[in-house]
Amino acid sequence: MDTNSPNENQINQQFNQQFGSGQGGNQIPAPNSTAVLVLGILSIVTCWLYGVPGLILSIIAMVMSGNAKKAVEANPTGYTASSLSNLKAGRVCAIIGLSLSSLYLLFVIIMLAFVGAAATSFGGF
Repeated sequence: MDTNSPNENQINQQFNQQFGSGQGGNQIPAPNSTAVLVLGILSIVTCWLYGVPGLILSIIAMVMSGNAKKAVEANPTGYTASSLSNLKAGRVCAIIGLSLSSLYLLFVIIMLAFVGAAATSFGGF
């Protein structure tokens, strides 16, 4: 005899779907989800170092997230929700880091071109 009300059953099902059944479950963290998040954040932080480190870190994070996305698509219910959200957040951070780094690198290249043009127009050093 089930003493739970229909609302309690629904709440229990939602809890088990979100956090597992408490019996260990068969869900595992998505591959490289934490690494993608860390690299994505670092790509934003290091974009001001002439753009190069941020570009490298964001490209690595994008490749790793692409590989993890393929694994998740093969087995969508086999991974924990928190690792999937880490993977999405890391990919978003990597895209932001890639954009900021490329803009800053372009800015540095343009500034070097102007400095070079100004140096040659004033007779050089």
